[in-house]
Amino acid sequence: MNTTGFIFDLDGVIVDTAKYHFLAWKNLANSLGIDFSNEQNEQLKGVSRIRSLEKILSWGNKTISQEKFDSLLHEKNEEYLRYIENMDESEILPDVPRVLNLLLNGNSPIALGSASKNARAILKKVNLIDKFDAIVDGNDVTKAKPDPEVFTNAAEKIKIMPNQCVVFEDSVAGIQAAKKANMLAIGIGESNILYEADYVFKSFEEISSDFINKLMSN
Repeated sequence: MNTTGFIFDLDGVIVDTAKYHFLAWKNLANSLGIDFSNEQNEQLKGVSRIRSLEKILSWGNKTISQEKFDSLLHEKNEEYLRYIENMDESEILPDVPRVLNLLLNGNSPIALGSASKNARAILKKVNLIDKFDAIVDGNDVTKAKPDPEVFTNAAEKIKIMPNQCVVFEDSVAGIQAAKKANMLAIGIGESNILYEADYVFKSFEEISSDFINKLMSN
């Protein structure tokens, strides 16, 4: 087995489930008579469900009972789950399978490190669960990124030292978590946002097979 371990975030790296969170939050906000924009949605990324609803209510200057608050949180999650219920392989982001197969062919240990509590269900839906040697998700950790817990747990599960691990992430908090864990951080997204990463690519389509092979051999 290769001595370099590879850890992938899920949302925005392997699949794009962010659009489903956006739709569910938008519908919730609109049901309360509150407008909800893409810019506001950006402010909810990586934020807990409770804190997200508090933000939406403050944007609309609304006050609701605790009972209504709890019921809205439940409804939002149920709507999100209905969206992911219909996911299939077409939802995998471009060139992710190519990179995973390169790593598998190179006998590199691969782990998932995601805050999502639905990570296993999503990986099953898109037929990628068999590609991972270990999965650490929101059910396995107590601290959110930028705390490195999710990544250090993943490294432990694939039995690779943290400083021998490479992390693929699309969020600022995720890049910070990888750096705190002493791992090589590769950002998937915009370089002006993910500038703390060691490397940034817009998508896996920009990552050459040579680059992946070099990572495996180091």
